[in-house]
Amino acid sequence: MKKIVVVGGGSGIFNVLKGLKNYPVTLTAVVTSFDNGGSTGVLRDEFGMLPPGDIRRALIALAPETGDSTLRELFTYRFERESSLCGHSFGNLFLQALCSITGSDIGAIKKAGEILGIKGTALPVSLDDAQVCAELMNGKIIKGETNIDIPKHDGALKIKKIYLEPRATIYNEAYQAIVAADLVVLGPGDLYTSLLPNVLVEGFTDALKKSHAKVVFVTNLMTKWGETNDFAASDFSRVALLYLKRKKFDYVICNSSPLRVALIKKYAGEHASPVRIDTAALKKYATHVVLADVASQSDVLRHDSKKLSRAILDIR
Repeated sequence: MKKIVVVGGGSGIFNVLKGLKNYPVTLTAVVTSFDNGGSTGVLRDEFGMLPPGDIRRALIALAPETGDSTLRELFTYRFERESSLCGHSFGNLFLQALCSITGSDIGAIKKAGEILGIKGTALPVSLDDAQVCAELMNGKIIKGETNIDIPKHDGALKIKKIYLEPRATIYNEAYQAIVAADLVVLGPGDLYTSLLPNVLVEGFTDALKKSHAKVVFVTNLMTKWGETNDFAASDFSRVALLYLKRKKFDYVICNSSPLRVALIKKYAGEHASPVRIDTAALKKYATHVVLADVASQSDVLRHDSKKLSRAILDIR
């Protein structure tokens, strides 16, 4: 079976994994492990555990959607009543409990995968404790993924570069999965907080160089305030390639379907706009540009899991 590694974090890669798990492929999620906000941040600070939020989402995405849905619902349940548990995700707490029982973060993740009966494997990109840091164009340093993701500074300021502090090393099983892959899919997701932190881990680019995999980049549907203001598709690819130390992606997938005006107006309130698909400029950064209807447009804009997985699997 084709070996596919999906790299990212947050909600971005959820729909990629959700779609691909339904096909006869060997699927591995390599997930960012540097979140420091919300329930994840509290558990990271109090217990010193690996940030559970992103890996929890990957586990849910890979879980079967047939039969009793109670386990999946438990993993997504969040306590909202005023109490000491307010804001915590049950899935995060469950992973913390499993960490104590099994004696390790990896033991907890693998046991949770067994309990959920996931199709594939979910792995953290690193086991090291590090923070994502961003240097803005005015020289100001922003520390912590959540502070970059939800800017308290002037979001109009562009990010000059990001880095990890201290440095982190790739988890060996994630390294081996990338080396053995037939296809490595990066994204979609927030460029500077969900995608590039994985690339910054020492050993990631080396694994990609040793791999014979075709590398696929999935372009976001919308820009992100404080990260990718006014970015076109070529800007996403250019920045990602800079950190990957590559000249081109083998494939870049972009949405070709028009977005609903009402949704565009809604996202304008968040200073977000549709990513402009500048195909001519994009060809400088991609051997093949795939234009396909991969969007789901309900009350929010997301990549459609079925459409996107088919676009990925069409790559030979």
